Amino acid sequence: MHCTRLLLLMVLSCALSGCYILQATNGELQVMRARKPIDQVLADPGTPASVRDTLSEVKAAREFASRELKLPDNRSYRTYADVHRQFVVWNVVAAPEFSVHPKQWCFPIVGCVAYRGYFKEKRARAFAADLSKRRFDVTLDGVPAYSTLGKFADPVLSSMIRYGPDELAAIIFHELAHQLLYVKNDTQFNEAFATTVENAGLERWLTLNGHADRIKRYKKDSTREREYIELFARTRAQLVRLYASGAPVAEMREKKAKAFETLANEIRDLEKRQGLKSTGYDEWIKEGLNNARLASEANYYDCVPGFERLLTEQDNDLPRFYAAARELSRLPLVERHAKLCRSPAPPAASQSP
Repeated sequence: MHCTRLLLLMVLSCALSGCYILQATNGELQVMRARKPIDQVLADPGTPASVRDTLSEVKAAREFASRELKLPDNRSYRTYADVHRQFVVWNVVAAPEFSVHPKQWCFPIVGCVAYRGYFKEKRARAFAADLSKRRFDVTLDGVPAYSTLGKFADPVLSSMIRYGPDELAAIIFHELAHQLLYVKNDTQFNEAFATTVENAGLERWLTLNGHADRIKRYKKDSTREREYIELFARTRAQLVRLYASGAPVAEMREKKAKAFETLANEIRDLEKRQGLKSTGYDEWIKEGLNNARLASEANYYDCVPGFERLLTEQDNDLPRFYAAARELSRLPLVERHAKLCRSPAPPAASQSP
């Protein structure tokens, strides 16, 4: 679709979405205009050596994604765009005071999702503040990349470069997986599927290139990360029982606060056992752990064990895994979550913008 036509359609839909779609469209247009072919960036003598080295490896990883992982072979991640900021988008996730299920927002094309993304941090913070005033638990996180689900040729972004070649390759595998399979109104299914492809793809990419030291570090980091995921999952299950207990509001608030205090202490204890002085979780604790943080973690990881089991059942054959995941995607939401995920499916979302 031509950019001008896209902008016109989004302006017309502004009245339905409080102009949220318009800001998203403007942000996407700016990213698209900044795109340059990676080969052109590599040939530019003004390109910093660190960027050139990373993009050279990314170019090879992109070819690997289509050739070996059987991910979409299209124009995505064959260009580079400098967005001149640390993050390309800031995502807001919200959950009710006494629920671990995230609030849903529904839009044309993508359906209902468990977050709102803003290209300007100021707007994201204003939206998050408004939700907080309405007694929602809220998180706001900067993200380095996003997918247009193949509607446009997504570029490698400058906000992705600082993560290094391994993490950057993983991000590309993740985002291409969204283009391969995306289910409307099921953020947990989509993110867990992409995360599983990302993990399997990165291990195969590092193995192909004989990076024994990087494979060892990747597996060690993955093992450590899963311990934190288990802490969040356990606290989430505890709060699900509390919120369903019918206890008085004051009692639930007190027990909720205690649960998050315990989670914070468990995270700090785990950091010490792992010999880590500081992790990204420190910032989360400082901001205040809440239902939205648990919901955000669940979006990415609650269904991953189920997808990993499915991959094993398909003898780690990715095309067969994709076909099996697609079959599951055709099931009703509750049924596919029962087969894949730790916790029950979230309540059905409203279809209004």
